[in-house]
Order: sequence, then structure tokens, then C-alpha cells
Amino acid sequence: MVNFDRVERLLGSHNLERLQQKRVGIVGLGSGGGFVALSLAMSGVGHFTLVDSDVLEANNIVRHVADSRYIGQAKAEVVAELIHQRNPAATTEVRVGRIEDHLDILDGLDILVSGVDGEGPKYILNQECLKRNLPAVYAGVYERGEGGDVVVIRPYQGPCYACWAAELREGLALSNIDNAQELDYGMIGPDGTLEAEPGLWLHVVRVASAQADLTLNELLHQTDVYKTMPANTVILANTAMEILTGQMSQPYTAVWVNIARDPHCLVCGDDLQNNLAGDQQEQVSLDDLMNSVSIEMREDKEEK
Repeated sequence: MVNFDRVERLLGSHNLERLQQKRVGIVGLGSGGGFVALSLAMSGVGHFTLVDSDVLEANNIVRHVADSRYIGQAKAEVVAELIHQRNPAATTEVRVGRIEDHLDILDGLDILVSGVDGEGPKYILNQECLKRNLPAVYAGVYERGEGGDVVVIRPYQGPCYACWAAELREGLALSNIDNAQELDYGMIGPDGTLEAEPGLWLHVVRVASAQADLTLNELLHQTDVYKTMPANTVILANTAMEILTGQMSQPYTAVWVNIARDPHCLVCGDDLQNNLAGDQQEQVSLDDLMNSVSIEMREDKEEK
């Protein structure tokens, strides 16, 4: 029998009961997503929907919550079993496949955790979360695990993932940072995806831990233990790295930044919403959005 006494003493019995009723969807159960899932289960969250298309391979073991006993099994099924070992009262719904084929799992969730690497699936999740007014927490790990970022996306209360990524992943100047300093990354590929070489699991876990903690905090919104964060995005340095141009961040430090919603965003922008309200046009397609982002990135590089 698992005893949540220490969690109850920290959060309070009423908040623990609240978490036991919450439904969390996690898409991507790799090194980061699997850690987030177990962390939330061990914190008292009671219901999980898990989606992943991959099976656990031998080379995954050094960067995963599962061990060699589970090689060859679907990652989503493996993480579901590990959740039950840590929190037997928790319920799990497992979908083995790509999220594009299982979008119905987003219905009825309280929050979504994105553990996928590709930008395409993130844009799909973003659009579907906006339709459902579903908050989501995204994370990315940088090259060789040197650092990472986590963002909490609350539909129409800030940026959607599309306008957040256009700002952060491109390293554009942020208006809320003194002296218009810029984010500085050297690992962004031509399609805007993080081209991260493998890092140690302990470095991945530091980012995943922040993602799990921010997810838990969102589930406790409007309670006496909820913490108001300094901004919507935290950028973590595992090694000494230049997060802000001209400013070296030391190992194990973090920088908080606010990314604003772009009123002209093709996904959540004001013009689009006004048109949709008047039935003047349909929502922009994912292909149109990705093509637009690619064009903007090429133009930005030409200007530089």
C-alpha cells in the first residue's frame, strides 16, 4: 500500500484529493516524458493518458525511467506499468501510436504535457489545445544537454506554441528584457527544430523536473499552495552557456522570460479570431503555418 502521507503533509489533504481527480495527458514517453509521468504519479496525480508510438530499445535504457526488463515493449505501456507500481490507485489510458491518430485523447484532460521532439507534432498539439482551451506545458533540451527550456501555454492568456516558438527559437530580441538583449542559441536547425545531440539523462531530467513541477503547479491553480511564477518561460543552464547575448549564465542557473502573444500569429492572432467569429475563413492549416514559418526564417537569415 503506497502511503502519500508526506505529500499530504506538504500540500494538504484537500489539495491531494484535488490531484487525485486530475487528468493529465502526456504525449511522448521518452527520457523526459517518462520522468514527468512518474514524477506526477508520485506527487498524487490520479489519472493519466499516455501516447507514444515507439518501443523501448536497448540504447534507450541509459536515458529512461525503464530498465532492461522492458526492452521491446511499447514505451507508453511500460510507463503505465511503472505508474501503477508507484501509485496503484492511478488510472492510465494507453494509446500506442502517433498523436495525429489519437487526438480524441485531449478531450476531458485538465492539462497536456508535451514530451515530443519534432516541431510538427507540437504545432498539431498547439492547434488542438487552442480548440479545447486546454493548457499545455512544453519542454525542449538543448545540444548535449547543455540546458533547456520549459513554457506554460494558457490558451489566449499569452502566446500559443506557434508564436512562442517563432520568438524564442529564433532568438529575437525580447521587449521585457533590459537593453533588448537577445536569446542566443547555436543549435536551431533550418526548420526551427532543436538539433540536440544526446546528453546525459541527468541533464535531461533537470529540464523534465522543471516541466513536471510547473505542470503540478498548474494543476493546483487557485489553491493555497499555488505559486505565481515570474514569467511564462524558464530557460535552464546545465553548463555555463550564453542564454542572453553578452551574458554568460553559470551552471545550474536559470533565466525567466515572458514571451508575449503575437496578435498577428497565424494560429491565435486577433485577425484570425475575428475572421473565424464572422465565418469569413477557416483556420489556417498546419502546412500553411509551417510554410510561413520557413519563409520568415529564410528572410530573417538573409537580412542577417
